[in-house]
Amino acid sequence: MPDQSKLISVPAGKLGIVALKSSETLGNSIDKYLVKWRREREHLSTDHIMFSGYTRDSYLIESSCIRFASGEAKGTVKDSVRGSDLYIIADVTNTGITYNLGGQMVPMTPDEHFADIKRIIGASAGKAHRINVIMPFLYESRQDKRTRRESLDCAMALQELVSMGVSNIITFDAHEPRVQNAIPYCGFENLMPTYQFIKCLLRSTPDLEFDNGHMMVISPDEGAMNRAIYFANHFGVDVGMFYKRRDYSKVVDGKNPIVAHEFLGDSVDGKDVIIIDDMIASGESMLDVARQLKERHARRVYCLATFGLFTAGLDVFDKAYEDGVIEKVISTNVIYQKPELFNRPWYLSADLAKYIAIVIDHLNHDASISDLLNPNERIMSRINEYKKNHTISDNYTAPGAQLYFV
Repeated sequence: MPDQSKLISVPAGKLGIVALKSSETLGNSIDKYLVKWRREREHLSTDHIMFSGYTRDSYLIESSCIRFASGEAKGTVKDSVRGSDLYIIADVTNTGITYNLGGQMVPMTPDEHFADIKRIIGASAGKAHRINVIMPFLYESRQDKRTRRESLDCAMALQELVSMGVSNIITFDAHEPRVQNAIPYCGFENLMPTYQFIKCLLRSTPDLEFDNGHMMVISPDEGAMNRAIYFANHFGVDVGMFYKRRDYSKVVDGKNPIVAHEFLGDSVDGKDVIIIDDMIASGESMLDVARQLKERHARRVYCLATFGLFTAGLDVFDKAYEDGVIEKVISTNVIYQKPELFNRPWYLSADLAKYIAIVIDHLNHDASISDLLNPNERIMSRINEYKKNHTISDNYTAPGAQLYFV
């Protein structure tokens, strides 16, 4: 069970979780953790009227977003949400859901997923005590700044949610965290999966060596540099960076095409290298970086990304693995994962369900989540364990450290 020392206040409202169809699997996993923990919780007087409904068989609230063949839809909440502290979970990137549009089956788009979030908010507004939206992949997060006459989609979407009564927005590894400046009076939590990445990497690889002679962390572009530095500081190794040289004389698919990736950094000869980014879309950029690193005689290449979209399919990664370009690809389970991914020898999934469950548990109690947002102590405990054993256990508690998850 996670640390309970901060869960001493009365909940903000009766906990309710609406997992839209796009996040059903993740929502079910989160619910199981919460049910287990609250049944085992002994330090709270849950028989008091203030804790009515605190322990239940499930915190999931049934809902649906029915789509008509015309493309229209409606959202329905099928259980009572009056007085609830409501958490709506949705994956706007889930292309695995299809519906009948004019006689042909088509996949749902991010716009349609976002519209469904608003429909559930609309069905709950005025009844729920507080509405929180958990959107692991922040809707339109790549359209977060204006370089010409362009729409500011992400900022507009956030403002729309707040105008509908949303109190907190929880996301992962936002492409540009400063987009929260568009909603300065609303709670905005940008969670990072660094601890889960490191845990997954250490469990799968028994022969890593943490020093500048054997390892290096690579940022695939200038935008990911802070992420790479944070990662490298825990391992005590150097950072290298690629920058994208673009052709600004033309626009292809809405962006200036990349001419080449140029490398800045020390030699990677004989080293294990970790490429870390927020997302893998088609994978073209990350694989190009991996190839260049192998041409510079890197030993093994590990690709880490919070969101594995794989929009160009998996064949390009299969080929890269067969050619020895990549060793492993690690992404998280907060967005839709194609079933065939789990059959690939090069793929690992970092599970974040427990982390989200702990965050929900704390927010429901209006408890501080500062320690949850700062995993430094937990990461170092795991690295020290690995240095001793060349692996890490499922359950590990460092002396004097409060580990919220394992």
